[in-house]
Amino acid sequence: MEDLIKKALSKSNKINGNSLVDKIIPVGGGCIHKAWCVHFQNGKKVFAKSNHINNLNMFEFERECLLVLTRFANGSYICVPKPLDLIIVQKISILFLEWIDLKQSKQNLLGKGLALLHKSSTEENNKNFGWEKEGFIGSNPQSKGWDSNWGMFFVNYRLRPQLIQAAKWGVEIEEHEDVLTYLSSYLNNHRPQASLVHGDLWSGNCGNTKNGLGSLFDPASYWGDREVDISMTKLFGGFNKEFYEGYEEIWPLDKFSKDRTLIYNLYHLLNHANIFGGSYKENSLKILKDLRSRR
Repeated sequence: MEDLIKKALSKSNKINGNSLVDKIIPVGGGCIHKAWCVHFQNGKKVFAKSNHINNLNMFEFERECLLVLTRFANGSYICVPKPLDLIIVQKISILFLEWIDLKQSKQNLLGKGLALLHKSSTEENNKNFGWEKEGFIGSNPQSKGWDSNWGMFFVNYRLRPQLIQAAKWGVEIEEHEDVLTYLSSYLNNHRPQASLVHGDLWSGNCGNTKNGLGSLFDPASYWGDREVDISMTKLFGGFNKEFYEGYEEIWPLDKFSKDRTLIYNLYHLLNHANIFGGSYKENSLKILKDLRSRR
């Protein structure tokens, strides 16, 4: 694989063409792509991730998300890796990104940076929720499409596709149509503004740089309710009090936001159930039952 990465680099005129590769070191942490840190002799580093050419569209989606996130990110608070190039070599697609050195530090700037990103993107005054092209949430597809009604969008483009896929482990969507109807109405009455969201914000997809800034990566972005990002930070943990204080300092959430956390995290739990199975199935069914009792 190292030879393929070097060959891809030789085909690119966008990545450190003035220095030779010193070493290529595998990087762990991902379960979908293989990843490496490319060290150049001039001291520069680049992040490379690869997959079969059949999954090129996953990298194209990631690149698009990163570029849009960068557009709205305040560089004084948050850092988004810059896509450098996307190269195909011998049926392998390789995405090259700016390397960001991460370290454990306070999460206050990460929280503030996320709030500023949400806030600045909302000022675009986008009237519709959604995304233009088919995306991905983990290894599963994330439906493209638009709707001016937030409740209709979240139900029809996020929850419904996952429930249809869940038929393979016994879920019958017809049994949950009453819940979907209720959620569509409930979420639309919330009437959020459309913000650019990260879309897959667990602790493994963000961090802090060695300079103390927050960093966002591995997105599954779309235009949605900003609360979907905050909700997911609470699904698996890893975010401390400083993160939430930083966010609230910039753009406070309303007092009913916690009531929507289960709804928004149901999307991710169903996605995990469809990919991994196990306890995610039981947790998804439990939330559906709890939401039915709210009607």
